Amino acid sequence: MNPRLDIVICGVGGQGSVLAAHTLARAAIGRGLLVRTSEVIGMAQREGPVTGHVRLGDGIPGPIIPDGRANFLLGLELAEAVRGLAKLRPGGTALVSQTAIVPVTVRLGLSEYDPQALTEHLERAVAGRDGRLYLLDTAALARAAGHPKAANAALLGAFSQLPGLPFTPADLLAALLEQLPAKMHAVNRQAFQAGGEHMQHLLAGLPSPVFHSELSVTA
Repeated sequence: MNPRLDIVICGVGGQGSVLAAHTLARAAIGRGLLVRTSEVIGMAQREGPVTGHVRLGDGIPGPIIPDGRANFLLGLELAEAVRGLAKLRPGGTALVSQTAIVPVTVRLGLSEYDPQALTEHLERAVAGRDGRLYLLDTAALARAAGHPKAANAALLGAFSQLPGLPFTPADLLAALLEQLPAKMHAVNRQAFQAGGEHMQHLLAGLPSPVFHSELSVTA
């Protein structure tokens, strides 16, 4: 029997959530795993929510991950990670970017967006599930690699260092690069490696040499 693993990826349009989901699926297929995927996309080209479901292993009844079943929650945007929390299982791991993309409704004064409150909610909610939460400034990692759009690569690089995955960091990086034009390989490779190095230091309880953490807010 192949190991069963459910991964949810949350973000907004333009962040590369679907690309990240496809990358995970390709890496798993390369390891001989059965894979089912699904994407839920709402007004993606207008910074609407985008959620990817990646299910790996035998005996999967469908592509949609039920609430409370995801082993991993990957969040490319702070509020969307909070929205996706219902999917995380007890004892699961959330790997969340601190990037905050403020909706139009906030700019119009119709709603509020408080990154600090969202972060605190994530911390309480994941702790309440006896899970692990890793907060990353993927925007800073991407900028250090040379391109702000490579934040999804940085998140994947960080994810690749977590224990218990059925593929290696090299598998995941190769699956990412084979979907990108050659001119984008260098910057995405650098972002992936920066994310991986940053996560290695977090797991070891050491300060990261990549950058000093900062909150990234897009208004």
